[in-house]
Amino acid sequence: MYGNDRIFAYLRLEGASDAAQDAKVAALEKAGQPIVRIAVADTYSLGQEFFRWEIATAVAGSILGINAFNQPDVEASKIVTKQLTSEYESKGSLPAEKPILAEAGFKLFTDEKNAADLTKTVGSDRSLENYLRAHLARLGVGDYFAVLGYVEMNAEHETLLQTIRMSVRDRKRVATVLGFGPRFLHSTGQDYKGGPNSGVFLQITCDDAHDLAVPGQKYTFGIVKAAQARGDFQVLADRKRRALRVHLGSDVKSGLTKLVKIVKQIL
Repeated sequence: MYGNDRIFAYLRLEGASDAAQDAKVAALEKAGQPIVRIAVADTYSLGQEFFRWEIATAVAGSILGINAFNQPDVEASKIVTKQLTSEYESKGSLPAEKPILAEAGFKLFTDEKNAADLTKTVGSDRSLENYLRAHLARLGVGDYFAVLGYVEMNAEHETLLQTIRMSVRDRKRVATVLGFGPRFLHSTGQDYKGGPNSGVFLQITCDDAHDLAVPGQKYTFGIVKAAQARGDFQVLADRKRRALRVHLGSDVKSGLTKLVKIVKQIL
């Protein structure tokens, strides 16, 4: 299920080893995958592992061309988000946006360049399934697939989003990641926008079934979340990333379940 661009780090607690986990790592090694084994004597050694991986992050960032000590690309999306919430304060609504497709309760959004590229691939048969197929077909060797979920973070939604992620991993054999927005913006968000242009992004947004006012402001928490998602997407587009946004209705579970089915059919 894995391509040849991976390396696996196995952090193993000597005092409480897991035989099933050991077997899985041994199978990866037998399949020819590179394995780094790090054995820690007890849980008190976790502190040194934090330090080890902080150094590793800085070194990897240097190789990838990512600034590991600042977040200029995260700041860029913050600026766009602030512009959007300020507009809502002055005009009472976010700027209008037009989907490239509306079908069966789903809306697809992207920027002009991505829209042109995807529509060229889709041709005259412009359906939700074909747009998603065209988007996933952009994945190549050395690319990674990122699911950016701007939906409520709970176990049910995570299971459905992980199903999408792992389906793509198994079929395309590319690295895959999942993050819930806006929390991922301050970590992997810097990599997505400031790292190599090797990501294919599927952002998932929704209507809020329930919303709350922000004290002292005209906008609500739902508006802030929507502005953060749109700000995130705009900067991805500004960085020429391959990105597509799927907007669900307020029934997120139903929307995600349908999306899982469509992705599996495509793959």
